[in-house]
Amino acid sequence: MAGHLKQDLKLTSCLIKLLRNFNTASAVNPLRQELTTTSGSREKWDLMSAVCLERKPLITRDFNEIEKKVQLLMNELELENSMKSDHELRCIADQIRAEKMKDKSLNVDMIDDALQQTGQDFVDMGLNELKKFTPASRITKADKENNVKSMQRKLDKHLVLLIKEKLGDKSHWIMPFGKRQEGETMRQTAERILAEKFNKTIHARFYGNAPCGFYKFKYPKSLQAESNVVGAKLFFFKAQYLEGDVKDKKLEYTWAAREELPKLLLEDYNKNISLFLMDE
Repeated sequence: MAGHLKQDLKLTSCLIKLLRNFNTASAVNPLRQELTTTSGSREKWDLMSAVCLERKPLITRDFNEIEKKVQLLMNELELENSMKSDHELRCIADQIRAEKMKDKSLNVDMIDDALQQTGQDFVDMGLNELKKFTPASRITKADKENNVKSMQRKLDKHLVLLIKEKLGDKSHWIMPFGKRQEGETMRQTAERILAEKFNKTIHARFYGNAPCGFYKFKYPKSLQAESNVVGAKLFFFKAQYLEGDVKDKKLEYTWAAREELPKLLLEDYNKNISLFLMDE
């Protein structure tokens, strides 16, 4: 028993020595020195927020051929499996009363009931109303004039608000964005950018505090040398358009549908935002 105790004490002493040697070696660990050197020369990036402002569809889109067939089938199944409505029961009662009217032995109450409006009269009146009704056109004035600044175009599609900004030596279509200020969360930056860009004339509902997408780009070499910043890391926040309009006539902007984005945006930029834009 005493021999085992001595062996345990000897083993414990060895472990303590190993730990001391490890801690001493770690102070000059080559890997730790490399990490320190790397972090010391870390590249600087600007943090920015961008707003993906969407106007939701105002009307349903047209069905394709398959959807039309499915809709027709579902209507037939619903008709076969449904109970009779109050209107159908009323029409059946009218038919029974009409049969009884052929009998010459009628009392006064039954004659008065027959003079009331029947279910078929109600249907005829509704059909006459329908003939007078003219549905609004799905093609608006903005569609005919190709007014890309109007939200009244492409009523059956999602529209995204883009503005033209100068990046480097060229101007590009891009979502409204701006640099984060000290003390702001990234969402607060997005809300501020939307208010500043459009002078608080557009009201929107942001979906959450977490960004829905990410994109980064590098500044031109001259700007990198001047600011000592490599580029910008852009965090996108989705928002739904509620009301308002762009009042600044000098601002170059457009409400673009999904199929128009590849023609307007840079290829790499469009590839990134297509990851969080829902398909129509």
